[in-house]
Amino acid sequence: MKEGPHPYQEISLGTAGLVLGIILVAVYGFIFLKADTSKKIAQKLPRNADLGTYFMGFGMVWFWLLVAPPDKGVFSTLSMDLGEFNKVKTYLMIGVPLFCIGMIIYVREFLFVRGLGLCLLMASAPLLYASDFEEAPLQFLMPAVCYLMIIKGLYFVGMPYLFRDWVNWVTASDTRWRGFALGGLALGLVFMTLGLTAWRGY
Repeated sequence: MKEGPHPYQEISLGTAGLVLGIILVAVYGFIFLKADTSKKIAQKLPRNADLGTYFMGFGMVWFWLLVAPPDKGVFSTLSMDLGEFNKVKTYLMIGVPLFCIGMIIYVREFLFVRGLGLCLLMASAPLLYASDFEEAPLQFLMPAVCYLMIIKGLYFVGMPYLFRDWVNWVTASDTRWRGFALGGLALGLVFMTLGLTAWRGY
């Protein structure tokens, strides 16, 4: 097995908060400033299979890198020790690409939503590692958001039609859409501020 800490364990809480904040501000800032345009985009996303192909592929490659063997050079950068489950890594290395290709070819319905859900699940891990065992002010905000990402990711993968229903509901009213944008924008600004101040050095 490779020696040293996993790359996830080297991510600081300040860096994780800043990066997450920037992403949230960029996404929700666009939604707020371009409300009409972003609403039309959101309404088309659930059945955007072409974009879903990229999200699903990215999420599956990310997962594959976590289960890759430890002796494959750059491909083993993110390889994780799964303890007693290490013996199934070989099956996962083969099964994951096959599953990805099968989803992209045969399950085009709501492919974007499933891909987004997978990416949310994968992204929650490094963020949780960054906040693990830290005692920074308001540290609980990071795992709270991560667990929300995990819950949403599971629902998106397992019941993607719920994403479509939610999009239809939130885009039915300009007030709801702008409120949604402001909420995400405010959360992003909070994480950016914490990443640059209270969480710096953790």
